[in-house]
Amino acid sequence: MRLELLKTLNEERAARRAAVLITDTQTGEQRLVKGGEIAGDPLAEHLDAALRMGKSRSVEVDERGYFLTVQVPPVRILCIGAVHISQALAPMARLADFDLTIVDPRTAFATPERFPDVHLIAKWPQDVLPELRIDRYTGVCLLTHDPKIDDPALIAALRADCFYIGALGSRKTHARRVERMMAEGFSQEDLSRIHAPIGLDIGSVSPAEIAVSVLGEIIAALRKKPLRAETKA
Repeated sequence: MRLELLKTLNEERAARRAAVLITDTQTGEQRLVKGGEIAGDPLAEHLDAALRMGKSRSVEVDERGYFLTVQVPPVRILCIGAVHISQALAPMARLADFDLTIVDPRTAFATPERFPDVHLIAKWPQDVLPELRIDRYTGVCLLTHDPKIDDPALIAALRADCFYIGALGSRKTHARRVERMMAEGFSQEDLSRIHAPIGLDIGSVSPAEIAVSVLGEIIAALRKKPLRAETKA
């Protein structure tokens, strides 16, 4: 690999930005495409699919072979609320190889005893989110039912282009949430990104079942694969 390509690749990695190194398998020639530049590339469809899956792969285009070396940042899940659902979600996320952080200023709930081996931050979201540098490879779950806690995180998630935003609450609760966010200047298109009520509609009842539905929805949003029910004619 040429030194300038390696340097750029390392810069993108440090900034938590995706990139794909394209190698022509016949000539060995290489070029680097940054995540934000994919749409204008001749191999855009293949690059997009590779980034969605987060896996390197070989492709053939016009009888020419290429190897796509994919670099994507580690995917993070940020849970706002040290609640029963996040207690169940934390070990599930770990099994799926997601980094998970829980933020909740309520020190009665945000305790190491309730969340062993979990990155737990007992602070207000607006105080800690700038340090966490949430981005498009961060999924945000709003779980407290308290606008004073959830709303600052929601505003930050919408502005950061997070790949997933899910919010707990009824449709009536969400309607009020939408009103508050529109007052903050967000459009209907912005707010359509919020999954509310949070989680796949699998009839979940218990906190553990809700956590399963949330993790499934996060994975679907990350991979951008339509659900089977959505593909039926």
